[in-house]
Amino acid sequence: MTAPENAQELEKVQITYTLLYDDNLIVIENVPARVDLETGEQFFSPETVEQLQSIVWGGRRPKRTIRTPVYEFAG
Repeated sequence: MTAPENAQELEKVQITYTLLYDDNLIVIENVPARVDLETGEQFFSPETVEQLQSIVWGGRRPKRTIRTPVYEFAG
C-alpha cells in the first residue's frame, strides 16, 4: 500500500501482523511498518510485503503455536 502524501505523520514501528489464511489464523511478530498516527493505518515496504508472502505461502515452520478461541458476534 502506498503511503499517503502526509508521510511526515507516519511513525516507524514494529507490529504484529495477523492474517486468516485457509481457515488458519497466522500471526507474524516484529514486522516493520509505518503507521499513520491519526488513523492507525499500516503501510509496508515492497520488501516487507514480499517477505510476508514468503512466510505465509512458503510453509516455514512457526517459531511457536498458540490456541485461539473463536466467537460469533450475534447482535
